[in-house]
Amino acid sequence: MTIKSLLYLFLFVSISALAQQKNPLKTEDFRVQKAWVDSTYNSMNIDQKIGQLFMVDIFSSKSKAETDKIKNLIKENYIGGIIFSKGGPMRQAKLNNEYQEIANVPLLIGMDAEWGLAMRLDSTYAFPWNMTLGAIEDNNLIKKTGAQIAKHCKRLGVHINFAPVVDINNNPANPIIGNRSFGENKENVTQKAIAFMEGMHSEGVLSSAKHFPGHGDTDIDSHKSLPTLDFTKHRLDSLELYPFKKIIKKNVSSIMIGHLNVPALEPRTNFPSSLSKPIVTGLLQEKLNYKGLVFTDALNMRGAADYDEPGDIDLAAFLAGNDILLISENVPKAAQKIKDAYLENEITEERLAHSVKKILAAKYKVGLNNYQPVDTNYLIEDLNSIRNDILYAELMENAITVVKNDKAILPIEDLYSNKIAYVNLGDSLTETSFLQELKKYAKVDHVKSDNLGDLLYQLKSYNLVIVGYHKSNASPWKSYKFTEKELVWLHEIARTNKTILNVFARPYALLDIQSTTNLEGIVIGYQNSILAQQKTAQIIFGALPAKGKLPVSVGENFPSGTQFKTPSLHRLSYGYPESVGVNSAKLHKIDAIAELAINEEMTPGLQMIVARKGKVIYQKNFGYHTYDKLLKVTDSTIYDLASLTKIMATLPLVMELEQENKIDLNTRLKEILPFTKGSNKENITLKDMLSHYAGLKAWIPFYAATMSEDGTHASPKYYRSEKSEEFNVPVSENFYMRKDYKDSIYQKIIDSDLLKKKEYKYSDLPYYLLKKFLERYYSASLDYLTQKRFYQSLGANHMGYLPLESFNKDQITPSEIDDSWRFSKIQGTVHDQGAAMLGGIGGHAGIFSNANDVAKMMQMYLNKGNYGGINYFEPETIDKFNTCYYCDQEVRRGVGFDKPQLEKAGPTCGCVSMTSFGHSGFTGTFAWADPEEEIVYIFLSNRTFPFATNRKLISENIRTEIQRLIYEAIEYP
Repeated sequence: MTIKSLLYLFLFVSISALAQQKNPLKTEDFRVQKAWVDSTYNSMNIDQKIGQLFMVDIFSSKSKAETDKIKNLIKENYIGGIIFSKGGPMRQAKLNNEYQEIANVPLLIGMDAEWGLAMRLDSTYAFPWNMTLGAIEDNNLIKKTGAQIAKHCKRLGVHINFAPVVDINNNPANPIIGNRSFGENKENVTQKAIAFMEGMHSEGVLSSAKHFPGHGDTDIDSHKSLPTLDFTKHRLDSLELYPFKKIIKKNVSSIMIGHLNVPALEPRTNFPSSLSKPIVTGLLQEKLNYKGLVFTDALNMRGAADYDEPGDIDLAAFLAGNDILLISENVPKAAQKIKDAYLENEITEERLAHSVKKILAAKYKVGLNNYQPVDTNYLIEDLNSIRNDILYAELMENAITVVKNDKAILPIEDLYSNKIAYVNLGDSLTETSFLQELKKYAKVDHVKSDNLGDLLYQLKSYNLVIVGYHKSNASPWKSYKFTEKELVWLHEIARTNKTILNVFARPYALLDIQSTTNLEGIVIGYQNSILAQQKTAQIIFGALPAKGKLPVSVGENFPSGTQFKTPSLHRLSYGYPESVGVNSAKLHKIDAIAELAINEEMTPGLQMIVARKGKVIYQKNFGYHTYDKLLKVTDSTIYDLASLTKIMATLPLVMELEQENKIDLNTRLKEILPFTKGSNKENITLKDMLSHYAGLKAWIPFYAATMSEDGTHASPKYYRSEKSEEFNVPVSENFYMRKDYKDSIYQKIIDSDLLKKKEYKYSDLPYYLLKKFLERYYSASLDYLTQKRFYQSLGANHMGYLPLESFNKDQITPSEIDDSWRFSKIQGTVHDQGAAMLGGIGGHAGIFSNANDVAKMMQMYLNKGNYGGINYFEPETIDKFNTCYYCDQEVRRGVGFDKPQLEKAGPTCGCVSMTSFGHSGFTGTFAWADPEEEIVYIFLSNRTFPFATNRKLISENIRTEIQRLIYEAIEYP
C-alpha cells in the first residue's frame, strides 16, 4: 500500500469516527424523545421558537420588580431558560416554581455551580475548587464530587451546571481562571474534567465544558475585556483544545464558547470567538463533530458586549452557530433581530430547528416533559447534609500536597525533643483552626509580635517553627500573594529556625518567595477552609499520609507533579462518623444522655471522645467545672483520672519490663520486692495480683490512723500547713505530711491479712507495691518515668501527675470538697487519699488528663503497641496482658486491664466484644477499647464534686448507656 493510500485510509477512518460521534442529548427512549421534541416544536409559532434560544439571568436576591421582569420575558418573549445567580436556595426554589408555572414550555434551569451551589447561593455548600481537586490522584473522588454537586442542583430544580472548567491554567497571572482550573497538565485536566462530568451525568444533570477554545493562558479577564490567545494552530490543537476533544468523545452535554480573540482560528481582528462561525461551527461542530448544546458565554461580558450593540451581538452569536444565547443584554431587541433575519431568509427554518430541537431534546433528557415543581420541604437540610462534609474531608485528605520535605522533616515523628512554635501570616491574626488542631498532637505555642526582632528573639527558645499562611477562602479570586513585609518576616524566620511553611492559598503564592532554600518543609493546603487547616495539621503529625500532587508549576523548583508522599504514623486523626461506618445521627443520641447527666446533677461537667478505626468521630464537652457554672468544660480541661492511672501509668511500665524479660507474669513479689519476704504476700505472682485474684484487701484507709483521736481533724503529729524538711509530702494545698509516714503505708500493706478464700476481689494494693518496685528499679519517680517513656513521645501533653506544676488551676476540675480529712476543695491534687499520702504520685491513682490524651494511650493499645511511628509494645505483649486467665474462676479481669462482664452485671454495656478492655475510675472516668470494632471510648467527669457520695452517675449507668448507643450507631464494619 502506498503512502497516499495509507493517508486516504487514515482520513477515512478519522472522518468515520467523527461521523459516529454520539449525540450526548439523546436518551435511551430516543423515539419517544424525538416524538415529544417534534410535537412540541411543531406546536410553536416563530416567536416561541426564537424564545427558546435565550437563557436569561436573575438573582433570587433581587427585588420583586426585578424578578417580575423575568415573568414578562417568559410571557411575552417565551424564553427557554433561566440561569440563576446570587441569592438563596429557598428564594430561588420559590421563584423557580413561579416561573415554571407560567412557561408554555418548561424552562431549562442553569447555574454556575463549579464548586457547588455556594458559588452563587448563600446557605449552600462549597466544595473544593478545581485547583484543589487537581492535586488529587484518585479520579473516583472527582466523580463523587461531580455527583454530589449534581444532587444539589437536581434538588433545587437546576438542570444544567455550567461545569466543568476544562481550561488549562498555565499562566499564573490569569485573573479569572486560576483556582477554577484543574491545573496545567493537559492530561490531568482532561481526566479530572471527564470524571467530574460523569459524576454529574450519573445524577441526571447536564454538563458544560468551558471556555472553548481555552481560556487558560491569558492575563486578561474576559468579563472586562477581550483576551487574546496568540498561539499557532498546532499549539492550540495539542494543548488548549486537547481536553475539549477528549470530553466531547465522552459525551459532554454542552460546550460554552468563551469570549476570546484567537487569530489562528478567526482571521478578523479582535473578533470574539463566541461570534466566530469558523470557531463555533467550523471547528467545534464540523471538524470536532460536536452534536450537543452550544452556549455562548454571558453576552453581557465586555469580551463580547464591547464588539457591537445588544441585539446585533445576539444575532451574530446565533449566526456563528451557538444554540443558546446566555444572558442577553436585551432579549426583546435580540429576538426581533433574529426574527427579522428569519423573515429575510438569512436564517433558515432548518437552522432554527437545529438549535431549538436540540434545546427541547435537552429538556426531555432532564425530565421536563414531566415537569415537577421543587419541593421546598427540608430543602436547606437536604442541601447541607453531613455527606458534604464527609466528601470534603476526603477530598482534602487526598489533595494536600507536600512539595518540599528536606531530611524527611514531615511527618513530625519526634515529639519528645521538638519544642514547637506556631507563627501565622496572612489574613488571620487570631488563633486558627490549624493551630487548634496542631495542639491536639503536641505542645505548640502561638508566638506572635508586631516587631520582627522581638518575634525572632522569642523563637530562639524553639527548635521547630510551623508557619501558617492564611488567606481568604471566600472565593477563588481572592488575593493569595504575600505582602512585602510577610516575605521579609518569612525569610528571617526560616533563616534562623528550622521551619515548615503551610500555604492555605493557591500554590502560586510561592512564586514571590525569593528563595525557599531555608524552608525545610512546604505544605500546600490550597484553601483556608476549616477542614483544609485541620487535615493539614493531621498530615504534619502523621495522623494521615500526604497524597497530593502539585497541579501547576510554581517556578523552576516546584514543577507540576511535584509530590512527596509521607507515611501514616498511626496517630489519631479526626473526622466524621460516616467515614468509618458510623451513623452520625444515631451517635449524637449520646448528647441527650450527657445533657441528662448534667441537668440531673450527676456530675458538673464531662468530656467524651469516641474513635473508630483510628479516627476520632465524636469529641464533645458538656457542662462546667462546678455547679456554679463559671467555667465551661473545654477540650483542654483536665480531670483526675483516679483508677485509670493503673492502665495509664503503672501497667505500661510493667508491660515494658515483661517484654524485656526483666520480669514475667509468674514473677513473685519476693523476687522484685525483698521486703515482702517472710510475709503472707511473698509468693503472690504478678499475674494473680494484677488479675485481682491474689486475696488482697480492696483498700486500706491509711489516712484514718493519722486523724485526731476524736476523728474531727488531721493530727498535727503527722501534718503541717507549711512545708518543712520533716513535713515535705504534699497531700493537698497547704497540707504536708511527715515524710517518714510513707514507710508506714507499705508496712500496713505487708501486715494486712489476705482473704480467707482465694476469689476475685478488686484491689488497689498491687499498685502501691508496683510503684515501690518500679521506682526502686529505675531510681526515678513514676512521674518522671511515665513522662519520659510514654507521655512525651505520645504527645500526651495534658497527661501526668502533679498537674499544678504544668497547668493553671482553672484548667483543672475540682474533684471533691473534702470535709473529713483535708477540709478543703481538692483541685489539682489527687482525690484518692492513699495516692495523696504518697505525694500525689500513686501507682493506682494520681494521673490527670484530658480525654484526648487518654484516647492516645488507648489507641496505642488498640494498635497493638504502636503509635506515632514508635513501637512501644509487641502485639504479643498486648495480647498477654489482655487475657483473662481466670475466667473459669469467675474472674473477668485481664492482667491489669478490666474486661467485659462474664454475667449480667459488669463494667460495660454488655454489647462489646470479649477481646475489648479498659478501666474505670472512682471520680467518674472510663476508658475502653474494642479491637473487633476498632472503637475507643473515653468518658471523663468529676461526679465526686462536691461530694463523693453522689452516685447518680453510677446508679443510672450513664457511662455504659452511652457505650450502648455508640455500638448501636455502627452501621458497617
